[in-house]
Amino acid sequence: MEEKKTLRIEDFSPSLFWDVDKTQVDFEKHRRFVIERTLTHGTLDDWFLIKRYYGKAAIKQEAMQVRYLDKRTLAFCAAYFHESIENFRCSIMRQSFPAHWDY
Repeated sequence: MEEKKTLRIEDFSPSLFWDVDKTQVDFEKHRRFVIERTLTHGTLDDWFLIKRYYGKAAIKQEAMQVRYLDKRTLAFCAAYFHESIENFRCSIMRQSFPAHWDY
């Protein structure tokens, strides 16, 4: 029998979801939000939590659809998932809306 995966908001770094009502976070319904927040602001321990809970394929699927990832996170995801940066939605969005300064 397969072990049921569980995840609790208390397992994450306290600063990760400081701005949301923690009782309202549904890890299935808000999957993209949890993955995006963990990728952009989480620690290595937070990364291992979502990797164990969602799996690599689900994280890749959601990361590819996120509207914004900073350059470092985008480079990490591209390397980890063996994907070209141009295949990520945030890369396409960045090209559509260029910033005044790239710093």
